[in-house]
Amino acid sequence: MSNPQENPTVAQPEPIPAPTGIVVGIDGSEQSNCALIWAAREAKLRKSQLHLVTAYTVPIFAASGLDGGYATVDDDVIRQGAEAVLREAAGKVADLQVDLDARVENGDAAGVLLELSETAELLVFGTRGRGGFMGRLLGSVSSALPAHAKCPTVTIPLSCAARLGEGKVDEEPAPEVENIVTVGVDGSGQALYAVLVAAEQAERYGATLRVICAVKPYTGSLSWIPAPVDRDALFAEIQLQLDAGEKWLSSHFPTLPIEVQLVEGSAVDVLVKASETSELLVMGTKGRGGFAGMMLGSTTDGVRHHTKGPVMVVRNHEDPRLEDRSGFGPLLQA
Repeated sequence: MSNPQENPTVAQPEPIPAPTGIVVGIDGSEQSNCALIWAAREAKLRKSQLHLVTAYTVPIFAASGLDGGYATVDDDVIRQGAEAVLREAAGKVADLQVDLDARVENGDAAGVLLELSETAELLVFGTRGRGGFMGRLLGSVSSALPAHAKCPTVTIPLSCAARLGEGKVDEEPAPEVENIVTVGVDGSGQALYAVLVAAEQAERYGATLRVICAVKPYTGSLSWIPAPVDRDALFAEIQLQLDAGEKWLSSHFPTLPIEVQLVEGSAVDVLVKASETSELLVMGTKGRGGFAGMMLGSTTDGVRHHTKGPVMVVRNHEDPRLEDRSGFGPLLQA
């Protein structure tokens, strides 16, 4: 019979609780610093916990020489470097006195952040990482996150550095930011839910909600249409639906100032321009038809890659407030 002391039970470490607050991806780059500052201020406003996350994989190099094989970098060395990046990041927002924690994850950056998005309130990251500790965490990874994350995502471009107080002294001053949250709509169901999220954010900021619908201008590429498009009738129809949508929105947010704009032009150009002076630009992930023609599908990526301000991307979600929309007037179904 074996002695129990010869095979002691090893205590397993307590699992780290899944984050329920705001998660921000950190890689030590200027882009991630901008994302960090924005996320920390948002966490303070929402009274949410802030989670700083960095991820890494141990690189493997093919050895050259007479004794072929593979070599790996010491995992402990990489982890220590990652921890140093997080400590520096935490120090940057210490004056905001937000409740924060920091974690180093071993794994693919996109996979790590997507997994954390299942419980997170918000996922925040920069548009592009150039070097930095995580290499390209905030580059190609950030392109995949908005379409697959389980929670809303916010992209913070480096051009936000000046408005966040992170810009260099010799840089040109950023355009003055208005107390406005802008949301792009195209008549799709995804846009409706995005409008609700944008309205909640505008209330949180004490801001005006600006709803923008952009309609592509008529060009020769539409000459194959058998009957000419009556632009006036089209705009009148869209305006009727926008007015109905405004009444519906006001019923759920009675004290929120709302502006509705129907403009002719490229959705990407219109929304990128709006991002320069908006506190936040909100978009849905995908448009299926709608009167602006897929505005919230491919346009989302176009706006995110050229935005001058923070962009929140919202995946479609069931919401009881959507059920009474049809009672306020016409709604174009995709």
